[in-house]
Amino acid sequence: MSGAQKPIRLPPVRVLRVKNPNKQAERPCMQLMSSVLACWASSGYNTSGCAQMEQALRNCMDAPRPSPPRTDEINYHLSRFHKRVAGVKKK
Repeated sequence: MSGAQKPIRLPPVRVLRVKNPNKQAERPCMQLMSSVLACWASSGYNTSGCAQMEQALRNCMDAPRPSPPRTDEINYHLSRFHKRVAGVKKK
């Protein structure tokens, strides 16, 4: 047995890409808004019973927005290194 092994040949890859690297950002006020709408629908659009939920929704909407999360740059780097991984195409 010889110590040298044959290199593994991988099939050609057309595109290197990670699907959905960024997840959808959660909407913090969406839950409160649906609760207020459900309260209005159940109480016949009477605002007296839903005042606490309405105030919580107002506080949420008036609060400063959190900064957006940093985007994932993995697909950018994969596209940069694709030529080195896939090799030069023969015409």
